[in-house]
Amino acid sequence: MSISVVWRPIELSLTSAEEWVEFEHESGLRLRRPTFTDGGETWKVRFAAPEPGLWKWSGGEFRVEAAEDEPNPFYRHGFWRMSPGGRSLVHADGTPAILVADTAWALPWRATPDQVREYAADRQAKGFNAVLLMTVQPDMRAVGPRDRTQDEGFDVAFEDLADGHLRELNVEYFQYLDELLAILVEHGLVPVLQPVFQGFGWKGLDVAGTVVPPAEYAAYCRYLVARYGAQPAIYLVGGDGTGLEPQVAAGGAEVHAVDCYGQPTGIHYRPHIHAQAHQDADWLDFQWCQTGHSGEHVPERVADMWRNSPVKAIANGEPTYENTGRTGVGAGWWQGHEAWSNLCAGGTMGVVYGAGSLWQWRLHPDEPGHSDYFLAPGAGWREAVGFEGSTYVGLLGKILAGLPTTDMRPDWTRVISGRALTGADGLLIIYREHGGVVPIFDDTVPLNYTIIDPRDGSVVAAGERDSPSAVIPDPGGAPRVYLCLPDL
Repeated sequence: MSISVVWRPIELSLTSAEEWVEFEHESGLRLRRPTFTDGGETWKVRFAAPEPGLWKWSGGEFRVEAAEDEPNPFYRHGFWRMSPGGRSLVHADGTPAILVADTAWALPWRATPDQVREYAADRQAKGFNAVLLMTVQPDMRAVGPRDRTQDEGFDVAFEDLADGHLRELNVEYFQYLDELLAILVEHGLVPVLQPVFQGFGWKGLDVAGTVVPPAEYAAYCRYLVARYGAQPAIYLVGGDGTGLEPQVAAGGAEVHAVDCYGQPTGIHYRPHIHAQAHQDADWLDFQWCQTGHSGEHVPERVADMWRNSPVKAIANGEPTYENTGRTGVGAGWWQGHEAWSNLCAGGTMGVVYGAGSLWQWRLHPDEPGHSDYFLAPGAGWREAVGFEGSTYVGLLGKILAGLPTTDMRPDWTRVISGRALTGADGLLIIYREHGGVVPIFDDTVPLNYTIIDPRDGSVVAAGERDSPSAVIPDPGGAPRVYLCLPDL
């Protein structure tokens, strides 16, 4: 009898091509996982047990132990799911979570394991916990050597994608992707899996995501859940489109039907769209806008989406990429201000960062063949990883770690401040671009306060106000985050 650990994936081989495998815990809990082909007549199933104890399946039984001294939050607290109010993320055990995502769209077909280790170590250290990924190179007219180390090279997931189909799956591609995603997860980075892009794609050369038959798109979504759904994941079934493409609804419904862990599923839109497609769909958990790539702060986009009904979680899923097109666009503290502004405007699922040359995984600063509009001048992916703005976005997650952020909501009534959030236990989070004294107009605001510089995470002041009507003192002149929480 084999032994596993809670939330750690195990892989089991099957003796025949079964569609499902059911796992039963000694308590009676049953979970069903889809199977996947791994080449020829080889069929497998992957499973992560959410509870310790004895588990049985058609091929036998295995014992699962509790995690001890587990540093990875997704094995310590479980995978992400939506909060009770649908506004934010929580782990399976209820621990609050805020998405802090980077954008490395082209990593799956361009990066090597050594490169991903280097990248993941940087992002983990800065505070990121997720990465947006196109799972396949989506441009039907893209050409280049099938070599990740050569200029304009890329690996191929489906041999017939160039013809607008997803029928000729390249198993070796996904076996390689297994290793890349495992590296991300071990660094605490959740893969945000986009099946086939509907927007610009890699080089803007006719994406397949709008032309593949919806049934093939749904089948591929099922394959992603089967192959990668027994580890932390988010499913981005719509990417850079209107959300109304028939592939999106087909893929979302399929993910919802086959994912037994309830990991988040949603849509990421192009800028010039009303971001509310399928708002009432059971399979939809979140809606992500983007605000274009011209260096403008547009927090009213997420504020508008916050008001849509039924409730779905919101984030600005694609701000301006840092240094995209020309050096200085969306650069430095611009990224920190963008993150805090959108969070407080209603994007309480979390924040997202991106950098020119990184999202394309440009191999080196002189690699040809990419759109100049989206490249960071003089930068390959390694140089882009070091752009200043990524530090400020990562710090947001570190500053809010451990706070009761579940189902926070924008609040303009407890303080005179344009950007504030109210959470559980009286939590109040205030962001002010230039700092300054904060008048309080609500007796429920805790007297304790901590003032943080969001540019480096340092505590610049802490104390307790004398009375509920007393102000939070601050001389101003620099960005500030104010935290008010009992016993903080």
